[in-house]
Amino acid sequence: MKQLYRKLFFVACSISLAICSFSQDIHFSQFFEAPLYRNPALAGIVNGDVRVQTVYRSQWNSIANAYKTTSLNAEYKLPVTGDDYLTVGLQVFHDKSGSTNLTTTHVLPALNYHKSLSSEKNMYLSLGFTGGYVQRSVDRSQMTTNSTYEGHGDGESALLQTRYGYMDGSAGISFNTQLSDNPENNLVIGAAYHHFNRPKNSFFNNESVAVQPKMVFSADAKFAMGEEFVTTFYNDFVTQGAYRETMSGMLLGYKVGPYSDTPDAILRAGGFLRWGDAFIPVVQLDYRTFSVSLSYDVNLSKLSTTSYGRGGYELSVTYAGFLDRENSSANAVRCPHF
Repeated sequence: MKQLYRKLFFVACSISLAICSFSQDIHFSQFFEAPLYRNPALAGIVNGDVRVQTVYRSQWNSIANAYKTTSLNAEYKLPVTGDDYLTVGLQVFHDKSGSTNLTTTHVLPALNYHKSLSSEKNMYLSLGFTGGYVQRSVDRSQMTTNSTYEGHGDGESALLQTRYGYMDGSAGISFNTQLSDNPENNLVIGAAYHHFNRPKNSFFNNESVAVQPKMVFSADAKFAMGEEFVTTFYNDFVTQGAYRETMSGMLLGYKVGPYSDTPDAILRAGGFLRWGDAFIPVVQLDYRTFSVSLSYDVNLSKLSTTSYGRGGYELSVTYAGFLDRENSSANAVRCPHF
């Protein structure tokens, strides 16, 4: 009987998500590996001319048809005038969830301008925008309701469409600065306003259903600890409608190799807390221009008894490097990076 209730609970959640198109956004535990999704003004704040990142998340694996989310972002940074830079980027998401195969795809180009505020050290104010197309679909043939057992189909005659799309837009601002003479000591703070156009978001022809605007406030800091260790802190506070989320954590890195300023690799480990929901241990390996991270959500919420404590795991891969060009930021005295 307990198993039956558990299955009915997840079927109900799946139907509600598909039909009502719940407006809470996709979220990642490795939010720091999806910078454009946090804030378009974080694009290009990297030690390199190019950055490409992908994150794969699998959630609620204690049930069938678990949530699968993939993120891919790419950024290209180029100088404009003086110490100012411009970053162009692209953010792509693909998410599939539930027994009804609720699928969401985002394609969002991004643009970020970095204005230098100091002639003595790296200090930048950045203003970024992202906007593009979002498509959502659902497999109506997989819906099961009381009407199904009575021979009347899914009972959702008002469900006029199984696929729809809309334009979406976000804007953000960030400030990043070197904190001391050591270029490894950096601070980045930012604020972003997502879905400022309040796009319509319903499988029904219901004009009153819209994506709620979302605010994201972030603060990241990196500090060298002697020649061998480096500590990085990441923090996000998210508010969207009645929903609130706070994510905080840190990674401690150990440099491998004879030269601390250009190590062969950096081994990192740490943990993050999604307040009131999950603890997330993280391990990361930086090797030359590549970085690989693995994390797992340990469910601490009221649903932990239903999910048997199983949350979700994430795998991310990042490439960040310099291009062989005359105006590469590798040759610049100052450039925005973290």
